[in-house]
Amino acid sequence: MSRVGKKPVPVPSGVTATVTGQTVKMKGTKGELEFVVPSQVIVAFEDGAVTVQPKDQSKVARSLWGTSRARVANLVEGVSKGFEKKLEITGVGYRAAMAGKALKLSLGYSHDIEYEIPAGITIVTPKPTEITITGIDRQKVGQVAAEIRDYRGPEPYKGKGVKYAGEFIFRKEGKKK
Repeated sequence: MSRVGKKPVPVPSGVTATVTGQTVKMKGTKGELEFVVPSQVIVAFEDGAVTVQPKDQSKVARSLWGTSRARVANLVEGVSKGFEKKLEITGVGYRAAMAGKALKLSLGYSHDIEYEIPAGITIVTPKPTEITITGIDRQKVGQVAAEIRDYRGPEPYKGKGVKYAGEFIFRKEGKKK
């Protein structure tokens, strides 16, 4: 039994939930999102909460049960509060700045990197060494953060590069004489 899947997803006031067939639509103050639930899972909206149940006890249905419930919960949180990821840049001369609708990154390469910001995502650089990514779709926010981090991931010797805020970088010892 899925411990996550058993719990119904409460829909707070200010959020409108609509379930038609396998499609779940949420509309809130931040925007509108939808998710198509896999066919192995039954979804229903009753008593101000969205409930998710597996169609049968097959391994596939049970594994999609908890995942589908988590995705529906992310829709509710996204349209009501939104999601945020913070990145930190460490290294001499490494910096980030907004250049119109693109993020300009100087990460020690011979050229600057221009990252086009996808629709539905907002990027802010409060300091040249900090990047804040916000949006209503959790998957998109995480994907954008991962793509920016991928340009220059943190290295284990000095910790230079782009890392998530609060991420622990395992440090290695340098060469011995």
